[in-house]
Amino acid sequence: MRKIYLDRNLQFVFGVTLMAVLGVSSIIPALPDIMKGLHLGPVQIGLVISSFTLPGVLFSPLVGILADRMGRKVLLVPSLFIFSGFGFACFFAQTMQQLLILRFFQGVGAAPLGVLYSTMIGDLYHGPERGQAMGYNASVLAMGTAGYPALGGFLALLGWNYPFLLPLLAIPLGLAILFFMNTPEPQKTGSLKEYFSDAFRRMKTRETMALFATTLLTFIILYGPLVTYLPILLSHRFSASPATIGLVFLVASGFTGIASFQLGKLTQRFGQRSLLMAAAVLYGLAMALTPYAPSLLMTIPPVICFGLAQGLNIPTVMTMLTTIAPMEQRGAFMAANGLLLRLAQTIAPMIMGGLYALSGMSAVYWGGFACAVAILVLARLCITNTIPTSNPSGNSNR
Repeated sequence: MRKIYLDRNLQFVFGVTLMAVLGVSSIIPALPDIMKGLHLGPVQIGLVISSFTLPGVLFSPLVGILADRMGRKVLLVPSLFIFSGFGFACFFAQTMQQLLILRFFQGVGAAPLGVLYSTMIGDLYHGPERGQAMGYNASVLAMGTAGYPALGGFLALLGWNYPFLLPLLAIPLGLAILFFMNTPEPQKTGSLKEYFSDAFRRMKTRETMALFATTLLTFIILYGPLVTYLPILLSHRFSASPATIGLVFLVASGFTGIASFQLGKLTQRFGQRSLLMAAAVLYGLAMALTPYAPSLLMTIPPVICFGLAQGLNIPTVMTMLTTIAPMEQRGAFMAANGLLLRLAQTIAPMIMGGLYALSGMSAVYWGGFACAVAILVLARLCITNTIPTSNPSGNSNR
């Protein structure tokens, strides 16, 4: 199997992936400081994340249609510039209201990014190479979710707003993609009515619906108990600094990278359903152990469990969805999945904020545990234990 991570087009996809996770990951360690700087409470702080993810809920269906009917690149480059401009403007916010408005418009630019990186991988590769590319991309995503909290934590030592300098990185990436990226583009065939009819018909299968539900539940776990409330738990219970919080997330992302980098081999050996079930068990362990950790050091084992689960789960779901969808409808599939992802990102802080208000921190993690059980049931009952085979033509789209 060739070394596809050396493919320049895939390396551009890696860059898009890194921008897609920057908007949340880079500010995680700064959340306690943002609370202090803008006088927010534990329930309100979730709005800083929800305002950023809400545009993905609102615009994901449109993003998928545009990607399929107009092309990937024509949508990608302007999105990177919008993400960068409004993200940098957050640095100058003086009030909660200003920050939330700017975060919303930054989220408008971010909304297409998560849809497009997985769509383009599906366009570029087939068979085992597609799963391998998704695994490599998940490793890059893990490096981003690891590196950004660490970097954001150190920047937050200068002030709560300094992590908002990082979106400026999207400008040179957008220019490089504009001039140098070469990726297959879908051919617009048939009417818009036929496009919708075919896409909905393929989406309504039991396996596809189960994969969509898995995405929703996965990101409720990620953006509720982990992204929003783990920093608060570490800060309040163990007096962890922003830099320390960033290092804890570094551990999780490191193990995500390890698992996802081996995804191609693991899939060939165990099959996709088995990996999703293993991920669900690991999520459950992470949720059950975290709120009862007696020391900062003892939060590391459940964080490792969570990291491994992410590395097995997310790229497997993405690979299966891009395999089910033909190229002409792949944007719509990834947009539907992105809609659920963004919906989870948006509602998770609110749902978990309600649980926190009702019963405290342990209730947040038991809510996450319930989501892990649901993922296990879906994988066991609705998903085929598929082992990918080579593309019949023996070629990859490049």
